[in-house]
Amino acid sequence: MKTPMRHGVAVFLVITMCTSLLFVYNASYNNASRDRSDVDSGQKEPAKTNAKPQKPQISTLQGYSSIIDQKTLKMHCNSCALVTSSGHLTDGGRGDEIDRTECVIRMNDAPTAGYRRDVGQRTSLRVVAHSSMQRVLRSRQELLNASQDTVFIFWGPGNYMRRDGKGLVYNNLRLMNQVLPRLKVYIISRQKMLQFDELFKRETGKDRKISNSWLSTGWFTMSIALELCGRINVYGMVPPEFCREPAHVSVPYHYYEPSGPDECTMYISHERGRRGSHHRFITEKRVFANWARTFDIHFYQPEWTPAPDGGNRTAPPAPSGAPGDATAATGNT
Repeated sequence: MKTPMRHGVAVFLVITMCTSLLFVYNASYNNASRDRSDVDSGQKEPAKTNAKPQKPQISTLQGYSSIIDQKTLKMHCNSCALVTSSGHLTDGGRGDEIDRTECVIRMNDAPTAGYRRDVGQRTSLRVVAHSSMQRVLRSRQELLNASQDTVFIFWGPGNYMRRDGKGLVYNNLRLMNQVLPRLKVYIISRQKMLQFDELFKRETGKDRKISNSWLSTGWFTMSIALELCGRINVYGMVPPEFCREPAHVSVPYHYYEPSGPDECTMYISHERGRRGSHHRFITEKRVFANWARTFDIHFYQPEWTPAPDGGNRTAPPAPSGAPGDATAATGNT
């Protein structure tokens, strides 16, 4: 099972990288033809970015196009902090650590105002589901007006994102970008969405549509981070079997909704759901754990690492004052 899973994500990344290289080559050829010319003690901090050799930089990410001029996204980060929306982040005190990372990735309408100590305040990239667009617009002052340097990637079903005047989400995004022209808004192409579906099928053996599944924003965000980042530090993601442990800690699904639904209750109900469409949160986390065995992915708050035998274990508390360790255990979305 492990070999096919690694093969599936490796094929996905190779296809993306090859497509990017072809795009750059073709663009260069055409131009030439025309011109002829504060971390708490007791917590481990992620290892420094230069502790490991970095991937070659990828300047162009195919499948993500600007809402205004259809230009392809160009972005690369040596290290990323992928901040989930989980209640596990509350009282973790990881905010300064997160903000020291080169790029900070967040999801949907997760706020930073009032939560800086635990989640930081910087945002380099925000991945947003079509269903969260109205909530983002309602939080315009924080998430849009004050985020002119943030890249936004919106995803949604093809009928919502179509460019022929009938795509509801696309039309609203166009209007939003006209009102805020400096905002960097991108959408995921239909072909790229199909690639994400195919990746899910290769990694899990499940057809998304047949199994009545919706890929979660966490799935898109982690997949995008693999293309974008050299090292990924994930904050707030639990191991895949966490919710099956009898003594697991109960936390809210979102850190900014303390009275909201319990995270594990949400995960298990979606995982077991057969009627209607559901997110397969636990299945996705199994895939992420397997990716972490191959790629430079680490989990914090809680800290855990995928065991070589396919299990996952929570890391023991670090000794007081212990320095960051590149092999430290890692965390969930």
